[in-house]
Amino acid sequence: MATNSGSSNPIGEAVPATNNVQEATPVSQETKDAIAQSAEAHASADGVVLGADGKPKSAKQLEKDRQKAEKAARFAAKKAAQDAEKAKQAAQPKKEKKAKKEEVKVEPYVELTKPGEKKVLQDLELPALKNYDPQVVESAWYSWWEKSGFFEPEFGPDGKPKPEGTFVVPAPPPNVTGALHIGHALTIAIQDTLVRWNRMLGKTVIFLPGFDHAGLSCQSAVEKRLWVQEKKTRHDYGRKNFIDIVWKWKDDYQSRITGQLKRLGASYDWSREAFTMDENLSAAVVETFVRLHEEGIIYRANRLVNWCTQLNTTLSNLEVDQKEISGRTLLSVPGYDPEDKVEFGAITSFAYEIDGSDEKIIVATTRPETMLGDTAVAVHPDDERYKHLHGKFVKHPFVDRKIPIVCDSIVVDMAFGTGAVKITPAHDPNDYEVGKRHNLEFINILNDDGTLNNSCGEFTGMKRFHARKAVVEKLTERGLFVEVKDNPMSIPVCSKSGDIIEPVLKPQWWVSQQAMADAAAEAVRSGQIKIQPAVSEADFQRWMENVQDWCISRQLWWGHQAPVYYVQIEGEEQDRGDGKWWVSGRTKEAAQEKAEKQFPGKKFELIQDEDVLDTWFSSGLWPFSTLGWPKVTPDYENFYPTSLLETGWDILFFWVARMVMLGIKLTGQVPFKEVFCHSLVRDAQGRKMSKTLGNVVDPIDMIEGISLDDLHAKLLVGNLDPREIEKAKTGQKLSYPTGIPQCGTDALRFAFCAYTTGGRDINLDVVRVEGYRKFCNKIYNATKFALMRLGPDFVPAAKIEKTGKESLVERWILHKYNKAAKDINKHLEARNFFEATNSVYNYWLYELCDVYIENSKYLILEGTEEQKISAQQTLYTCLDGALRMIHPFMPYVTEELWQRIPRRPQDSTPTIVKAAYPVYDEQLHDPEAETNFELVFSVVKGARSLMAEYNVLQGAKIFVQADPSINGVIAEQSPSIVALIKGCESCEVLAPGSEQPEGCAVYAINKDCNALLLVKGHADLDAEIAKAEKKIGKIQQQQAQMQKLLAQKDYENKVPENVRAQNAEKLEIMKAETENLDRIVAQFKKLLL
Repeated sequence: MATNSGSSNPIGEAVPATNNVQEATPVSQETKDAIAQSAEAHASADGVVLGADGKPKSAKQLEKDRQKAEKAARFAAKKAAQDAEKAKQAAQPKKEKKAKKEEVKVEPYVELTKPGEKKVLQDLELPALKNYDPQVVESAWYSWWEKSGFFEPEFGPDGKPKPEGTFVVPAPPPNVTGALHIGHALTIAIQDTLVRWNRMLGKTVIFLPGFDHAGLSCQSAVEKRLWVQEKKTRHDYGRKNFIDIVWKWKDDYQSRITGQLKRLGASYDWSREAFTMDENLSAAVVETFVRLHEEGIIYRANRLVNWCTQLNTTLSNLEVDQKEISGRTLLSVPGYDPEDKVEFGAITSFAYEIDGSDEKIIVATTRPETMLGDTAVAVHPDDERYKHLHGKFVKHPFVDRKIPIVCDSIVVDMAFGTGAVKITPAHDPNDYEVGKRHNLEFINILNDDGTLNNSCGEFTGMKRFHARKAVVEKLTERGLFVEVKDNPMSIPVCSKSGDIIEPVLKPQWWVSQQAMADAAAEAVRSGQIKIQPAVSEADFQRWMENVQDWCISRQLWWGHQAPVYYVQIEGEEQDRGDGKWWVSGRTKEAAQEKAEKQFPGKKFELIQDEDVLDTWFSSGLWPFSTLGWPKVTPDYENFYPTSLLETGWDILFFWVARMVMLGIKLTGQVPFKEVFCHSLVRDAQGRKMSKTLGNVVDPIDMIEGISLDDLHAKLLVGNLDPREIEKAKTGQKLSYPTGIPQCGTDALRFAFCAYTTGGRDINLDVVRVEGYRKFCNKIYNATKFALMRLGPDFVPAAKIEKTGKESLVERWILHKYNKAAKDINKHLEARNFFEATNSVYNYWLYELCDVYIENSKYLILEGTEEQKISAQQTLYTCLDGALRMIHPFMPYVTEELWQRIPRRPQDSTPTIVKAAYPVYDEQLHDPEAETNFELVFSVVKGARSLMAEYNVLQGAKIFVQADPSINGVIAEQSPSIVALIKGCESCEVLAPGSEQPEGCAVYAINKDCNALLLVKGHADLDAEIAKAEKKIGKIQQQQAQMQKLLAQKDYENKVPENVRAQNAEKLEIMKAETENLDRIVAQFKKLLL
């Protein structure tokens, strides 16, 4: 039987309760004859019909026989007709297959617009423009927007920001290391949506672009390229020449990235473009360093750092990946023969001999080579096993050194291992703290290149991992080796070189952060800065509470050389690790003056530190250095603090926290009022984007589309080695088995905003992005259709204003338009991008396109002149507003289409970029129209459902049976119902109390309204009766459960009133459904007679 997918109502009648019995459908003469023949075959001589047992049949048996005979006769007739048709078709000569039509080649689109000029809009009937093509739609617009200055801020007559307010976004500067990846596209989609929205709200807007020099990343990429291409290192070129090479790299990739940013539609004010090594930004770095050094906030200290032996530099924690292994694992390490793999994930136990005794104490380590730098063995002061050893020493087996046994309750866990811990203060963070607590010797065993230094005796000059094996062998020879076991562990790996990171003691420049962190935490607590989502705010506060001092020295050539000078005094012994011998200066002359005051009468030479500063140091100044600081410029005065910082949650501490700390410290103000942290983009399988996995996507490839072979080819131009390339190809086949389809910029941007739900990760599925391309196609074709309905001579009204003569569907769509505008503004204000995209998508697709544009056909084509004009004005208002509503998400297709629709009189807005964003308008609020038309549209949906179920494609006859209170609304809208249902011939509203037409299926809209479809001749009635009877049984079970619930003790007191009302309504609907089903069964049984 047919069922209502919304309310599970079956087909059948929905008539008022009545005792009238409808007459059975007339039986054909052929059927009557068949019944008579059957009866005669079983009749006795005196006319009495006998059964198989020879006894006379009852009236009930006779009726049953009659029905069976009628059914058999109908089946025989149907079979005969089918056989006759088959015979007829067989007798006809076979038609020759039509030759396939030759494919008509579509002439390629030719852009007629000169770069920078307004796009020449070509005829939409041209073959290349008949359907949406992102390449065609997106051409020419950006250069015109940029050249026309549409992205530059607008000021009031007084030269100050407009009274509507300001919206300033310092864009996170992409690294000039290489091209943008898909994560940057997410950033731009979110930021530019907010920027365009605020610009359309009339604010003075700055979207400030720029680029980061990315010291380590860029230098390592250039060095790797030089080695692959020329087998040369930076030292072969020298510092000056190498830096010149990096500048050329920077110019090349900055140009490439700029092209990508423009393709993504980012509406940056390019006149304010910045680079972290520009003159003013470099001056800001110098100013910051000198100020903080003079205050003692920047200081020099010999501390543990993350050391990469391959790159010969200190790394930040962000540049160190943690590789988890579950046990003993062999890994390749840069600088070692690929066949000479190194074992990790093992813990080696060995013994130290107690000095002056035959006793031994056993310790364990995952890095046996570090025992060469051991300067203590720690035990717990309460451990009875070792109390007799307090104050004693152990003998180092390989170097002439006695090592003290110290008591430490912090680092030692008595229950773990032997309860004795080897201490290497110069090569382990925990041991470093032990060394400070017990005033131990700090012995560095490593050279910068990873070989062992002169402190290592017979192992001097060995590579660290060769020494690892050698130390274990020597321990074994001396009878000190105990055992080696599996040990799950995390291995620190350089994200740039793949090298294993070593904790190494180095004299470096450090920033004391605690006081600045306290101020930053208070700024967030007090609401001066709002961080979203809430989980990111919690992360921020936790990091500020546990902040540690920041190492800003990097042993690189590319970057800001530290503006600090070593004062080398003639004839004196000095320690370069001691900060007292260093002076900072904005210039060398200023440093000279400082040194003369600090060391009066001394003869000295100033030597600038060769190290450069951590990239995050300059990036931390980004929100104010880009506005002119340390100078007091008009931009700094007008636009600082900025409005919003949008970035990934993964750099909340490394970048955002440092901007907040430095901003408050240097300017006395927070750098921005809001931080929004977006998700990280992963592939459809949830894997992190990685070049070696082959799932990294260039956003341009997703915009333009690319074949799998071309994806493979792109791997060959990077820095991957041959083995990594093959692995990446396999990954590409998994992620993009048929390549990436052309999706276009608008679809990509919209997809990213729709994906942004506040979660930590986005699993990007290209299928979903392609789905939004189809949405763009819907917008494109709907606008083309609307333009046809408006006609070439249409002139919009001067403003949006209801006349009072609008039809119900016009009132409804205006109300929906108004509601969408209100909701989208609210959601964007709350940074709820998922709901914002959902609102605009639903308005466009399910309200404007599926309902109003379809419904307006009969008003414009068949209505009175007054109805036509009104419907056209409403169509224009809702289309124009829809394009403006979705523009921040989809800039290209909206500009292309908006330029094709007419402007209201006196409206000279040149571009949708500057058009006013739709906002809530009280006069369009019409909840009555919404209620009434939703009822009408429910009838439409019900009728569509029935037609689909019964496969009624043409000539559908719809009937509506409703309560007298709503009959009039539906009757008035019957033309709308017909217009909205494809294949519908008529819609008749039945008079109250009248019987439904025979042979109808029913869809219960609610307890007061049913939609009916004439299905006689389309349905298998026996099957429908069986389904109806089965459904009756299910509903009766549901009714019994509900009645049991309602009969429970204290139901009225315990159950909330609204829930009781819902349950009562459900029971009424079940009752109505059962009555419908009973009538269906009765009616269909009659139709069988």
